[in-house]
Amino acid sequence: MTQPFWKAKRLEELSGEEWESLCDGCARCCLVKLEDEDTGKYCYTDAVCDLLDQGTCRCTDYANRTVRVPTCVAVTVDSLPEIAPWMPATCAYRLLWQGDDLRWWHPLVSGDPETVHLAGISVHGRVIAESEVPEEELENHIVDWPHRDVPDS
Repeated sequence: MTQPFWKAKRLEELSGEEWESLCDGCARCCLVKLEDEDTGKYCYTDAVCDLLDQGTCRCTDYANRTVRVPTCVAVTVDSLPEIAPWMPATCAYRLLWQGDDLRWWHPLVSGDPETVHLAGISVHGRVIAESEVPEEELENHIVDWPHRDVPDS
């Protein structure tokens, strides 16, 4: 039996289509993050980028997101060492970069794009648009659920 591409290839060997398919559609990376000045740790808020379609958990202007939102970071093989610390622990890019495997709910594993939502991994139904939260109130929106994973099934 042939191994799936994410096990058979190194990240830098993936085609553009394979790379993009690693995104599970959770949109946790679209959460506004705050860095604790004392510890350097990142805290997630329940506020999301205004470009996020909260129903589909997909960017409404993916091709232009880094231009329209200067703080949006394109995930690339080269950027992973720098951005992995603030990426969600469940992120496929981070998992594979660390030498781990995709979780059972990842659409490439389950064959169903809805499992990321059914497993409670996505931001669907848990967030508000960043523009609805005054910047000085973002600290009041810190949440811990983006740090959680679910047990493998």
